[in-house]
Amino acid sequence: MSRPEILFSVKAQRGPELRCKGWRQEAILRMLENNMENAEKPEELIIYGGIGKAARNWESYHAIVKSLKELEDDETLVVQSGMPVAVFRTHKYAPTVVMANTNIMKADWPTFYDLQDKNLTMYANYTAAPWEYIGTQGVIQGTFETLSAIARLHYDDSLVGKILLTAGAGGMGGNQTRAMTMHGGVAILCDSNVEIIKRRIEKGFIDCLVETLDEAIAMAKQHAAEGKPLGVAVVGNAADIFEEVIQKGFLPDISTSMTPGHDPISYLPAGYTVEEAEQLRETDRQLYLEKARETMVRELKALIKFMDLGVHSFEYGTSHRKECIDAGMEEKEAKRLPGFVAEYIRPLFCEGRGPFRWVCLSGDSADLRKIDDMILEKFSDDLLVTRWIKLAKKHIPIEALPARICYMGFGQRKAFALEVNDMIRRGELSGPVAFSRDNLDSGSIVNPTFESENMKDGGDLISDWPMLNGLLNAIGMCDLIALQANYSMGEAVHTGVTMVADGTAESDMRLEVAMTVDSGIGVVRHAQAGYETARDVANGKGKLTKESIKIPLWWSPKATFGPKDVQTEDVKA
Repeated sequence: MSRPEILFSVKAQRGPELRCKGWRQEAILRMLENNMENAEKPEELIIYGGIGKAARNWESYHAIVKSLKELEDDETLVVQSGMPVAVFRTHKYAPTVVMANTNIMKADWPTFYDLQDKNLTMYANYTAAPWEYIGTQGVIQGTFETLSAIARLHYDDSLVGKILLTAGAGGMGGNQTRAMTMHGGVAILCDSNVEIIKRRIEKGFIDCLVETLDEAIAMAKQHAAEGKPLGVAVVGNAADIFEEVIQKGFLPDISTSMTPGHDPISYLPAGYTVEEAEQLRETDRQLYLEKARETMVRELKALIKFMDLGVHSFEYGTSHRKECIDAGMEEKEAKRLPGFVAEYIRPLFCEGRGPFRWVCLSGDSADLRKIDDMILEKFSDDLLVTRWIKLAKKHIPIEALPARICYMGFGQRKAFALEVNDMIRRGELSGPVAFSRDNLDSGSIVNPTFESENMKDGGDLISDWPMLNGLLNAIGMCDLIALQANYSMGEAVHTGVTMVADGTAESDMRLEVAMTVDSGIGVVRHAQAGYETARDVANGKGKLTKESIKIPLWWSPKATFGPKDVQTEDVKA
């Protein structure tokens, strides 16, 4: 068998020309290509997050592309951990693609790598495997809203003159500097890889690179004193830089990190260059894991030290606490650092809000501007949405196909998607639009050290909810549905989804159901856990919509399991 072509760059198709047998298939193909156009290492099929891949191998990638081009409207492509394994004749309302990625029983890192070495699986990450990555901006509003909560709670609703210290300039972490400057504040970011920093500068997410930490601190102080925004980067390992900052006696106002703690083999241990780390990965994976975790412990301890010194510090979805506990750190000490969802973002989840996004498949930036303008008109009463869209129009660069992220909630997503579909139908947009979201959404994930940490009902470990989300998305006739595991191995289960608007009445039907159930199950999950805001939304008393959700039974910690649970007076009665 001849070796397939390795592509060192991929550009998503633009314009009205179809290579597939319909827009639904073409949309999914363009989403895959958009992933690759935004990829950190396209030649290795790695999209972001260390080893998050779009396909298991190059044989799989080319087979997926071929399958999508040949797929009939009444067929469904089945993908298992990045490998296309079947095409079934289903019906025209069935999903175009269904996939399951990185789901492993008794999962741990050695087991995963053994299976990957045997070409049996791949690492999905959040939006890499289901072809929903939209570049560095994909997580930026999550950072922005986290910082908004800190501003509201601690700084009179303003971060002007405040300094954020963070680390990690990769495909997700590189957003942090721009999110802080959008608040008018200053960010110092470190990363061990100068090339990654330069890439973020080229994309417009970091303002400048300096040679030393002293220069970065001096610039940050000056801009903060003048009330001017700045995103400055310095090359260095997070643990080394954080400890040096403490030694120098400089205290930022906020500290966090987005280094890849969720994937310790991608985390660069202190004392190693990028090239030396790559060699160690190849020659001694176990030693690499030990060295990485040693450095993670130092980084986590530094963040806890910042917190003890009065800095607002939190773990930003990196799984450092879990990996450090696995490395021997005392669990109680590691978990002193709060996670950002439980600390700042969960109130938004209770409204069905989360990192909802859309991609203009035409490639025409005018389509994105028209949708932005429509949002500002149709959702003018939602200050969270309108503030973000105004800032995003000004500050967020387009990466590959024009795309946007926005924390819309239950009810809003359906109204928005139907309006976009109508704009396509009226000819106001030059092509279809694909809707997706990060897997870090209101009801699409269980992760007890991140999204589902410290749930009010104690159900941090319950993984029924993302599975229900996936089943409902199938009922909702979504175009792509993915059931995945990732994060620290064995720690999370979640669902990815893509829905396509092409201006047809059929899209109206699909979108009305899909947009309701996808965010609705998030409202239900939080309402059943006892969050009053979510209960209000479910009961039709939400701020965003008066649409309600039928609830047959409300959860209670007390229930009747059998005769012994019946009170004596009930028996007498």
